[in-house]
Amino acid sequence: MEKPGHAPEIAGGMASPSDYIALLKPRVMSLVVFTALVGLVRAPDHVHPVIAFTAILCIAVGAGAAGALNMWWDADIDAIMSRTRKRPIPAGRVTPKEALAFGMTLACFSVGVLGLLVNALSAALLAFTIFFYVVIYTMWLKRSTSQNIVIGGLAGALPPMVAWAAASGSVSLESVLLVAIIFFWTPPHFWALALYRADDYARAGVPMLPVTAGPDETRRQILLYTLFLAPLAFVPVLLGYAGIAYAIVSAVTGAGMIWLAVAVYRQRTGDEAVRAARRLFGFSILYLFLLFATLLVEAVIPGI
Repeated sequence: MEKPGHAPEIAGGMASPSDYIALLKPRVMSLVVFTALVGLVRAPDHVHPVIAFTAILCIAVGAGAAGALNMWWDADIDAIMSRTRKRPIPAGRVTPKEALAFGMTLACFSVGVLGLLVNALSAALLAFTIFFYVVIYTMWLKRSTSQNIVIGGLAGALPPMVAWAAASGSVSLESVLLVAIIFFWTPPHFWALALYRADDYARAGVPMLPVTAGPDETRRQILLYTLFLAPLAFVPVLLGYAGIAYAIVSAVTGAGMIWLAVAVYRQRTGDEAVRAARRLFGFSILYLFLLFATLLVEAVIPGI
């Protein structure tokens, strides 16, 4: 595992609070917090509000730590890619050493507090999640294989299980299902983005699937994963973990995902191909949000 070449060190002291917030990847963090909240609420055991708040806070901080460490390691390629070159490190507002110290401090804090105030299992799962995202995905898979998103997606899928363990002290089939839904959602979501950002990834030397296998194979893989994802997302209904509201939302939005994935598969050239990929990328975010929001509402308002 070879350390990438980072941008030259800067004097420091140029960063504002917003730069450190940017290091946390707040948009990613918000998704992590939301899916973790669903895992916490869906867990079978009642949890004290203070413990619940502590667990969610630690998971959020842990996600932010992983984001900061990701930006520290990827500063060299972030400086090349158009969508990331304005991030705090390549823009010269935060030094790599500052980002590393910031990320490591947050990682140790989040895991330590979760272990001391909640339970050891959730802390161990959070530590594994951070390790997997930073070391397995960022440092190894991202630059070495086109399956980086497939395998690395596990890190982004684990927060509901971490929260479930925080509430119950254990894991269960339902928490595994929540992880599986996010895990299989990740490839079509990110590959849709990669289809219209392929030049960026190629310029940075990141072997995303459109770069290594071409856009047509990427479209085929998007369709295959989506055809698996839609029925998988309906499994909680079949196992009695979700109600009629979730069944309707899962069926309708799953059909929408498949329809958009088919459109991506069929539209292969010109601006229409780019628009199809953008539509799938945007809708995939809404899709995951609606699934988990419905699970949350069903837990808060039983019988709907």
